[in-house]
Amino acid sequence: MHILLVEPKYYTKYPPLGLLKLASYHKQQGNSIELVRGENSPKRRPDEIYVTSLFTYAWKPVHQSVKFYKSRYPEAELTLGGIYASLMPDHASASGADHIHIGLLREAEDLLPDYSLVPNWKSSILFASRGCVRSCGFCAVPELEGKLNSLKYSIKHLIYPGHNSVILWDNNILAASNWKEVFDELFEMRLNVDFNQGLDVRYVTEEVAARINRLRVKTIRLAYDYSEINSFVERAIERLKGLGIRGRRVVVYTLYNYRDSPDDFFRRVRDLLEWGVVSYPMRFEPLDSLEKNRYVGPKWTNSLLEMVADARRVLGCNGAFPPYDGLVNKFLKAGNFEEGFALRPPKKKTRTSRFQEGSQGSLRKRLRLN
Repeated sequence: MHILLVEPKYYTKYPPLGLLKLASYHKQQGNSIELVRGENSPKRRPDEIYVTSLFTYAWKPVHQSVKFYKSRYPEAELTLGGIYASLMPDHASASGADHIHIGLLREAEDLLPDYSLVPNWKSSILFASRGCVRSCGFCAVPELEGKLNSLKYSIKHLIYPGHNSVILWDNNILAASNWKEVFDELFEMRLNVDFNQGLDVRYVTEEVAARINRLRVKTIRLAYDYSEINSFVERAIERLKGLGIRGRRVVVYTLYNYRDSPDDFFRRVRDLLEWGVVSYPMRFEPLDSLEKNRYVGPKWTNSLLEMVADARRVLGCNGAFPPYDGLVNKFLKAGNFEEGFALRPPKKKTRTSRFQEGSQGSLRKRLRLN
């Protein structure tokens, strides 16, 4: 059979991991594979079509791809899977797909993804575990993956030959009993490491910090989702910085627009800047959101959310708040959210006399005439 794998044309900077695993699975079955993005004409007529999906608010490109390929190849069985399909199967079924796949394809879970389909991609993406010990209401993991499961005590077979880095998408690797074995293998392989989902500060012991420090980790990601974990965040940062890790290498996801208030969010950002690390604001979206940045939390307003967006663009750097001296001083001097996130006052314009204005206007006219 010829299998067509489709990644809809939504924004993502990562390759479609699920489809790459499907490719490996079907190649083992003796099938031929073709991967396309968006709506394109495949080289061969497919016998089966698999369409993936990402976040729920990116559903429109998914429906568009399903309708396109189903109309072109009505006799081919089309299966829609991925995050959106798993979280909102009823809504996804309106796309016209023959089947909605919920959750993971267990037969392909432990296979090396077929990165030959994305030759320009040079990082191996993997899960050394699935699920999480937490049950955070803002997170899709409890619904998608449940409690900790599928622990791998060796990950070498998931590193693609020629790749120089590895990206771990584990939701809470430090809570899993296999973390030491995984860290040891990462150290032995001397690969660049990215704990992309963030590390749980409550598990950052002195031993964990030391093991992180010996890995080739450019950016260490943590999370400060609510004020109750203040002491854990501060202690984790102290342990990392105590080993000589620069604060600007530590990026802390900072949730807002959930159950927090603007002042609570302000205090968490201020904490992080005072501790000398980078705050990366993460705007909460409901798990069934069909349009991005429309949800307004119970203690927020549109204008307050716009203040955060403006501050990220004007005061921050690439959407984050680094511990620059000026920014740290601004937040430490601020007494509340409005003062902290207010933009800098515009520079005063130099006043010109009427004579100068007239002369400049005459000069501009002469330049145009000449």
